Amino acid sequence: METTGLVVCAAVLAVAAAFGLVRGRRDGRLKVRDDGERAFGAAELGAELGERATLVQFSSAFCQPCRATRRTLSDVAGMVDGVAHVELDAEERLELVRELGILRTPTVLVLDARGCVVRRAAGQPRKADVIAALGEAV
Repeated sequence: METTGLVVCAAVLAVAAAFGLVRGRRDGRLKVRDDGERAFGAAELGAELGERATLVQFSSAFCQPCRATRRTLSDVAGMVDGVAHVELDAEERLELVRELGILRTPTVLVLDARGCVVRRAAGQPRKADVIAALGEAV
């Protein structure tokens, strides 16, 4: 009987480790998005779009990675002319969250000058990845 318990415990640990590795590799990756020609404007976002691109961050109050993401996106927006950073509270913007299928925070959208989504990341993106994604948007 004890052997069965050890086997079950080892299997659970293996599955959890595999899940952690997969999630760690996917977390924060800016993926190409094709949401058609759906464009977001200043009225929907509650802030002006950047002249060249906009970094939209969906956050929640108790999200620790959201704070680090805020710093990263603010730094990038400050480094690249014509790029704006807009942070939205996911709880206050539930309609938009549902429309976009946002399942976790932080979620980052990279919008081009027209307000169309060109990249999307669930989780905390790396600064280098954000800068590379901006290269696609501008």
